[in-house]
Amino acid sequence: MSRVIVVGAGVVGLSCAVRLLEAGHSVHVVARDLPLETTSAVAAAIWYPYRAFPFERVTAWSGACYRELERLAEVDDTGVLMRTGTELHRARTADPWWREAVPALTRVRAVGPPYVDGWSFVAPVVEMPVYLRWLVGRIEELGGTLTRMALSALPDRAEVVVNASGLGARRMAEDMSVTPVRGQVVYVEQVGLDRWWLASDANGSPIYVVPRSNDIVVGGTDDEGEWDRRPDPDVAKLVLERAIEVVPALARAAVLGHKVGLRPARPEVRLEAEDTGTTRVVHCYGHGGAGVTLSWGCADDVAALVGA
Repeated sequence: MSRVIVVGAGVVGLSCAVRLLEAGHSVHVVARDLPLETTSAVAAAIWYPYRAFPFERVTAWSGACYRELERLAEVDDTGVLMRTGTELHRARTADPWWREAVPALTRVRAVGPPYVDGWSFVAPVVEMPVYLRWLVGRIEELGGTLTRMALSALPDRAEVVVNASGLGARRMAEDMSVTPVRGQVVYVEQVGLDRWWLASDANGSPIYVVPRSNDIVVGGTDDEGEWDRRPDPDVAKLVLERAIEVVPALARAAVLGHKVGLRPARPEVRLEAEDTGTTRVVHCYGHGGAGVTLSWGCADDVAALVGA
C-alpha cells in the first residue's frame, strides 16, 4: 500500500481520500482552504452534470456517484437527501445526454409559459456543510489526516500525490486551461418547499431552486473568467426575481445570506496518472459545476490509478 498526499480539501479531494483509505492506503489531505472554506461549501449541490466534459466519461462518473449518494441518503448525518424535482425548458428538448445516469426520467408537458417542455426525476441533494463535515469525519475514522498547508507546488518527494486542487491546478499543474466560472447564490428561509426546480432565463442564465432541511439555495450565475468572490446586491436581486417567476412561493421567503463560489471549469475533466521521477501524480480536477455530481465516480477511478 502507498503513502498518498491528496492536495485539495473540496468534495473531490475528500472523496478521493476516503476511497484511498478504504483501499488500505495511508492518506494525508493538505490544502490551503479547509473544507468549509472551499467552493464546495457554497454549492447548491443538487446532483446534475453541469459544465463538465467529455459527455461519455461524465455520464459514467455521474451514474456511479448517483448510486453512492443514494446509498448515503440512508446513512445518518451525511446531509444527503433524495428529492424529486423538475427541469423546465423554453423549447422542445430531447432527453438529456446524461439520461443513462439516472434510474428514471419522466417527461413533463403540462408546463406554463415561457416554458414548453421539461422532465422530472429524483436527484440527490447534498447539504454541503453537513456533508463536508461527514467526509472529514470519515477520513479521520479511517486513519487519515487533514492539514491546512499553502503549497506553491505539488509535493515532489511523496510516493503518490493526488492533485485535486481545483482552480489551484493553474499553479499546481501549470494548467491555464482551468478557468473560474463565478456562481452567486442566495440563501432564503425554508417556506415548506420540498421539490427542486431548474430552468434558464431568456439569455440562457441558470435558474435553480434547491430546498434543504433548514433553508433554500437560490441561484444563480455562470460568469466565465470572473474571479470576484464578493456578492453583488444587484445580481442577488435579479437571481431572486427570476427564481420567483418559477417558484412563486419564494416571494414570502426571508433572505438569510449570500455567497459566491468559483467553479473550476476546463474543456475536459483531467483524470489521469503522470509519473514524475519517483512520484506518481494522479490528476483529478476541472469538474466545472459538477464536483459533487462526479465526486465518487472520479474517486473510484483515482483509487484504481493509484492501485495496490
